[in-house]
Amino acid sequence: MTEPLEHLVRPAAGEPAGALVLLHGRGASMHDLSPLLDLLDPERRLLGVAPQGPLALPPGGWHWYRLAGIPTPDPATFHATLPRLHAFLDGLPVPRERIVLGGFSQGAVMSWAAGLGRGAPRPAAILALSGFLPRVDGFDLDLDGLDGYPVGIAHGTHDPVIAAAFGREARDVLAAAGADVRFLETPYPHAVDPAVLPTLAELVREAVP
Repeated sequence: MTEPLEHLVRPAAGEPAGALVLLHGRGASMHDLSPLLDLLDPERRLLGVAPQGPLALPPGGWHWYRLAGIPTPDPATFHATLPRLHAFLDGLPVPRERIVLGGFSQGAVMSWAAGLGRGAPRPAAILALSGFLPRVDGFDLDLDGLDGYPVGIAHGTHDPVIAAAFGREARDVLAAAGADVRFLETPYPHAVDPAVLPTLAELVREAVP
């Protein structure tokens, strides 16, 4: 049996209308994005969850997959982690269609993979912060049936780690598939710009009524 992912939980104020799940970036931990749970869901309508990547790799911290280039995660670790993330999402006390799934950097990559992977149940919305659409042997995105699907993409134009062009590519691919894309590009490095949070919070509120 696969070990469940370690995670932090921020309870909802009452009966949760759904869940907000945020995946950290490379070398961070479940604590990294947990402050964003309140900022993206200030009324605490949703169960807030911050899982931790399962891999402890150099130079330290926790990872979702081993680096093999951008936009190409290492296939072995990517394919090993993705089922664990799916199992984690399926184990939450709300259905997948009422989960907003988001992440930063590697966490954004895994959000695209878990949210739009072929055969996977789709979450209520996807938030991708400073990431890219993964290109991995043996993995395909399913872009069918995305008319009106809510997506939030934020990227810094001064990002030296994952170029803003990858955020624009995701915007163009999802928009061409019919998704309702809110694209936020700001003069920021490889980090979450607080200026994008109000728009993303609005998307979260609308995605899980």
